[in-house]
Amino acid sequence: MAKSVTLADIAAKVGVSSVAVYKALADKPGVSDKLRERIKQLADEMGYVSGAAEKAEAASKTGNIGIIIPEQYYGYSLSFYGQLHERVVKALYRSEYFGMLEIMTPEDEKALNMPKLMQDGKVDGLILLGQMGKPYIDFMISQKQLPVIFLDTYIPLVTFDTVISDGYYGTYLLTNYLIRQGHRRIGFVGSVNANSSIADRYWGYRKALREGGIVYEDSWEIPDRDERGNLFEESLREWEGMDAFVCNCDFTADLLIRSLEAKGCRIPEDISVVGVDDFLPQGMNNDRITTYRVDMDHMAELCVKSLVKKINGKKYTEGIQIVTGKIIYKKTVAKRKRQETDQGKNNNVLKPFRIIR
Repeated sequence: MAKSVTLADIAAKVGVSSVAVYKALADKPGVSDKLRERIKQLADEMGYVSGAAEKAEAASKTGNIGIIIPEQYYGYSLSFYGQLHERVVKALYRSEYFGMLEIMTPEDEKALNMPKLMQDGKVDGLILLGQMGKPYIDFMISQKQLPVIFLDTYIPLVTFDTVISDGYYGTYLLTNYLIRQGHRRIGFVGSVNANSSIADRYWGYRKALREGGIVYEDSWEIPDRDERGNLFEESLREWEGMDAFVCNCDFTADLLIRSLEAKGCRIPEDISVVGVDDFLPQGMNNDRITTYRVDMDHMAELCVKSLVKKINGKKYTEGIQIVTGKIIYKKTVAKRKRQETDQGKNNNVLKPFRIIR
């Protein structure tokens, strides 16, 4: 939405005072007919909205913002998005808006159905929270009915307004930390093709391995979820030949730790494990996993402020905005002895990580 045109803007273009512009637009005496016509024409060309129209537009606003979350990201196992949603609602309240939640089903996404909140005219703008497919993102970008901003999603080579966490840098830092602690056989747990966030985290991990001189093996990549985003444990049970794991989120890290400990593995004495988010659902132990903390508060605040500016026609940062986090050192990483970590002269002595499906 363009910046609102003021009387001063028109006056500067014409080379007269704001008072003269006001008189011309209000059909008041004091300006010539020729100047009046010129000012009115320029006002139309510049998209000027009169004070009365501005008041009418303000009165038509609902004071509501729609928050759209795909169904698969709002269950218990992925309640990180529930926490992010809560922070968005609080940020909206601070900006004097009310957040209205709508859960989007896979069927609605596939059919490219417009959110009901938008169809019913109940909101002034939309926040789309969580990963969505490119067709639906393209569909929402193309509609011009309402201002839209995305949160925690992006599509490579597609330009749209979104706020994301720096997962790439997060796993890069975590993997570097493991390497500095003497780890060499480091696996990645996460379904890389599930969404762009996990892909970013995977490539941050790979970059750190490469810079650390560690030869990556395909068997070190372990999926953690099905096509609908549901987590599963079947592939998290074999750990022979590995000495550390970078998990794409703390929930996956917790599942992995439980599976390994059930097999008699000691964490971190035998294997180190790190995660991302610094969040686990209530009732789970969040004081244990070394992780990269995603700054959900900053993400929510930045998203809301950008959308409010967009709604009101004010200047905002367009495109991707990236929020950095930091490593939180806890209890799941131990330093490895040199003889345990030296890959030696023959890398083939290492047994590959075996995936059980």
